Amino acid sequence: MTLIADERGCAEQLARFFPALPAVCFAVRVTPLRPAQGKLQERTVLEYGTAECAIFLSYLPLEFADRVRLERVEGGRPAEAAVIALQYQEGRKAVAVRFLEGPCEWMRQP
Repeated sequence: MTLIADERGCAEQLARFFPALPAVCFAVRVTPLRPAQGKLQERTVLEYGTAECAIFLSYLPLEFADRVRLERVEGGRPAEAAVIALQYQEGRKAVAVRFLEGPCEWMRQP
């Protein structure tokens, strides 16, 4: 008997539901905006995205409809976003967010 593992990563699995999102690579700092979250932050990489939506892996305790602040590590104005989807796979979590203040300017930069 042969088992064939699904080699697609967690973020790639979630990106299947957002076919218009191209692969990107932006280092960001993610800060949850829920008061109960305290001062939690995480540094991660946006793996898929446009100026309207993005997908990244996270260990933060995020849930559907949570709000987060994304700051590009290389600079740019912080952007507020809302969690619109989650994908769990083998202890990992991919998070899809939609930017709330219109298109995110630094997502358009190389």
